[in-house]
Amino acid sequence: MTPLPAALGSSGFVAWRLEREKYVPTWDTAEGAFQVGGRWSSKGRRVIYASLDPATTILEVAVHKGFNVLDTVPHRLLEVEIDAAPVYVVQKSAIPNPNWLQSGTISPNQQAFGDALLSEHPLVLIPSVVSGHSWNLLIDTATATGTFRLRNDERFALDTRLLSNAISS
Repeated sequence: MTPLPAALGSSGFVAWRLEREKYVPTWDTAEGAFQVGGRWSSKGRRVIYASLDPATTILEVAVHKGFNVLDTVPHRLLEVEIDAAPVYVVQKSAIPNPNWLQSGTISPNQQAFGDALLSEHPLVLIPSVVSGHSWNLLIDTATATGTFRLRNDERFALDTRLLSNAISS
């Protein structure tokens, strides 16, 4: 696994999120996860999904939207500052079903597992499915209020070599 930040929980760290440009003003409302749910949260729960590194956050979005969308629809790369706050780390061995860390259909039990974690911990680090050696950060907006803020954002530009490889495959 990618090493966790040394300052985790003691002096803050940075997480990354790739957001469609038109939704940047409301990025911190977690409206998408609220409307449809996510891998680790049920519909109706406001959870921001981010990653500990920009590359993983780009892959997490690309796996859902595809590289064509990332090349044609404006997106912004958000740098999110996380204050010194307790962060619960979920190791792979603590996931009840190892298949939950594989691509495929999301289980309602998987979402319930994530909901239970988020009910106890406002900030949860969990292994990424798309990049199994990387980390995703789940931020429960209801209980993590005041522990995160947008530090910076920049226009995202897809490396078009990824697009040409996606088309020729």
